[in-house]
Amino acid sequence: MNYVGTIIEESLRDKDPLQKVVILSTKVEKVVEAHRTPWLKQWTLHKVEVPEDKVEEVSKIISQSFDTSHGQSWYVDYKNEKWHYIVFPNKIFKIDRTSAEQYAEAKKHGISLGIPEYQLDFSPEIK
Repeated sequence: MNYVGTIIEESLRDKDPLQKVVILSTKVEKVVEAHRTPWLKQWTLHKVEVPEDKVEEVSKIISQSFDTSHGQSWYVDYKNEKWHYIVFPNKIFKIDRTSAEQYAEAKKHGISLGIPEYQLDFSPEIK
């Protein structure tokens, strides 16, 4: 079963990972202070589908492709009914969607990178 999630285009240093996924839709969102990315005027959010047989490869590529030049950390996530991939710079979590403990570990990692807690909005309860 394929994975569906969101990639913020501006989070990527290069756009090559976008060639590895199917873009289902795109939404542009104006940056606000709460985003903590004042060097950007907008976020381009791509709803994507990642083929199941390519999810490991795509996750590794994304993990190495984040733009960290402004001291900002990012993450990308996508999931299917059983698994949830949460991809940070140089760290990939493959989470059993029923495991609150695994989600807590990923959230703790994101917070340690300086990502605002409200942006780490994943848990077993979210479909």
